[in-house]
Amino acid sequence: MKKNTIVGLDIGTTKICAIVAEVYPEGPPKIIGIGHSVSEGLHQGVVVNLEATIKSITSAVNEAQNMAAVAVTDVYVGIAGEHIKSTNSPGVIGISNPDLEIKKKDIERVIEAARNSVKLPNDRQIIHSIPQTFVVDEQTGIKDPTGMYGSRLEADVHFVTGAITYVKNLGRSVERAGLNVKGFVLEPLASSNSILTDDEKKLGVVILDIGGGTSDIAIFTEGSIRFTKAVALAGEIVTQDISKVLGISYDQAELAKRKFGVADKRLITEDELIEIPGLNNRPTKTISRYELAMIIESRMRELFEFALESMKTSSYFDYLPAGLVLTGGGSLLSGIENIAKEIFNLDVVIGKPQKFTGLSDVAKSPIYATGVGLVLYGNSFEQINQSFKNFDVSKTQETVNTSKTNTSAKNQNLNSVQNKEPQKTETKKDDPIDKMKIEDFKTRMVKWFQEFF
Repeated sequence: MKKNTIVGLDIGTTKICAIVAEVYPEGPPKIIGIGHSVSEGLHQGVVVNLEATIKSITSAVNEAQNMAAVAVTDVYVGIAGEHIKSTNSPGVIGISNPDLEIKKKDIERVIEAARNSVKLPNDRQIIHSIPQTFVVDEQTGIKDPTGMYGSRLEADVHFVTGAITYVKNLGRSVERAGLNVKGFVLEPLASSNSILTDDEKKLGVVILDIGGGTSDIAIFTEGSIRFTKAVALAGEIVTQDISKVLGISYDQAELAKRKFGVADKRLITEDELIEIPGLNNRPTKTISRYELAMIIESRMRELFEFALESMKTSSYFDYLPAGLVLTGGGSLLSGIENIAKEIFNLDVVIGKPQKFTGLSDVAKSPIYATGVGLVLYGNSFEQINQSFKNFDVSKTQETVNTSKTNTSAKNQNLNSVQNKEPQKTETKKDDPIDKMKIEDFKTRMVKWFQEFF
């Protein structure tokens, strides 16, 4: 069975993760390599030190490709941060085809119409253009109008945008690490691919991906993404609080949070003590685990309150019967579901990556939700891309040329009868204009799918 390799690169504020997977024409991807590195050079998802970021990316990718025993050249890159914004915009077109059949090019046109109505500042660029629903001649609730008949096509489109300088600096870091960026993918959108079911997306669900530098929100209803937002509170600030309040280093605080931390102090007795290894051969330090829990809970409540206020700015927040899905490294804190339920008043679950085989004992942790999601995104994109490549231009052109030749032959036969003289049949060369039109259509459709998905 023919296989291909796809790599997801999750570039976070505190960690960088590379996931290598084998993909096949059928069946789920098989994860064969995972690499990590401490993220140096980013702050809240934005590159602030190019060389340090390059070094961290290289380290994670080298570890992943060594485990997988394959060379990594192309990657799908997750993107997040406070610079990410989203907006919804409508588009309307008339169907110009004589038979009024709606084709893929019409979907592309209506998305372009919606895009043109977005007033985008010069310093921002569109990362995703995601159709939410279509209307054909006042018939609403259509997910894919291809092949339908109508004279008017409308679309509601969700646009995700990013600051051009931030996107370019992230891309430059990846390229300087010797890699080719096959696409940027919004991180909560990538995570949704790995942790949500289609039923959850249809019912109405919200993701809160708690990373190191930012916590990313995405709301889905009726099978489509409706709202995205980043909150500048996440795991890193919790570690900083622990360090300041308890008078220990950042590394000691991170160790204490991961090994002993809980998000609900009710899970800890007030007299429980823990020991933290000292720095540079200094004696171990004894601290109260209950006090540690109080610090973590206080900051997590604040994070959830900020996230709740952001979610309430979306009109879709009141339609979430599938509840809240927490994911990312921050969701690993014991008792975090209890605090989230109190604040959001929603059913809460921890989202773990699914829909893959291979290193499932490792990769099913919430910290890999984005990385696995990037692989799933890349797999879907490349499958649709391959379908366009399989569109045989030569056969299409052969049909066109045959038709032209047959018509020419008929005309010549008629002339022969009339003039009583045989006529030579001219051999028609491929029409470069026809071929260019077909190739242009394929290129535009692949570009449209990349933004759409």
